[in-house]
Amino acid sequence: MPDTYPTTPTVYFDGECPVCSREIAMYRRQPGAETVQWVDVARCEPSDMGPDLSRAAALARLHLRRVDGSLVSGAQAFTLLWRTLPRWAWLGRLMGTPLGLWLLEMGYRVFLRVRRSWRRA
Repeated sequence: MPDTYPTTPTVYFDGECPVCSREIAMYRRQPGAETVQWVDVARCEPSDMGPDLSRAAALARLHLRRVDGSLVSGAQAFTLLWRTLPRWAWLGRLMGTPLGLWLLEMGYRVFLRVRRSWRRA
């Protein structure tokens, strides 16, 4: 990462996954999406991810870099993204609780197993 952190959250997603791409496209059309940096890790330069995020890790699950430079993934990344988007903020708050994060992470892990067969590359 550079010495300065981004001023907006950065979402790292797998653009080669058709389901992931459609979901990210839907988020990008939402009010507030302009305050998020979107990085397709299937097509970006390694330097676009920072030294603490490998392409393999970024392709394996959704990641979000907070404005303080810290990196989160999976359910926590989704809830932080949702909180950034006004129409989704309620869901981010609801699922951002310990129980909500646990449930969301379990569902996300099931999705990740299934999506292996959907990924284009």
